[in-house]
Amino acid sequence: MNLFVRAAAIAVVLHITPVVVLVKRTDAVQALLPGADAYFAREVHLSATDAHRLHEEVDWSPEDGVLTFYLGKAGPAAVGALVFVRVDTPHGPIEVAVGFTSQGTVRGVIVTKATVETKPWVLEAVHLGLTDHYRQLKPSATPGGAAALTGQAGSLAVYVAGEVDKGVARALAAYAAFYRP
Repeated sequence: MNLFVRAAAIAVVLHITPVVVLVKRTDAVQALLPGADAYFAREVHLSATDAHRLHEEVDWSPEDGVLTFYLGKAGPAAVGALVFVRVDTPHGPIEVAVGFTSQGTVRGVIVTKATVETKPWVLEAVHLGLTDHYRQLKPSATPGGAAALTGQAGSLAVYVAGEVDKGVARALAAYAAFYRP
């Protein structure tokens, strides 16, 4: 019982709430790689130099130094790729799936996980069209979803949109630097 009380106290101090799945990963893969009849995972193991470069560029270090790109194919033709990116916030993690066309532009973005606390903010931002602002971005682009919602959404929805912007920026940087078709 004492361990439970300590764990609860730590969670309160760290301001962490449980993570909830908004969209299952398999559903995100199918939505972001439409028409694919085969799926593959490609892991890219980052060297210390590459991991440091990615950290400097977009303030991100993938877990265990591994990037996993999910590829979709229809017959011999590539449909596209996607990557799941975790963004740690003071309110807990958010996971964003970013799908790319075979030409290398963003096909779509889906927020797949949030915390109980951030879920209403994520849903408000998505309902107001947050993810529409990322379509057709090129890897060299800067995401501006939060700026587009300013004045339309509450401050917490705009805040979480900024966190989604970070996830999209990380996916764009990872795709530009490490994805090889």
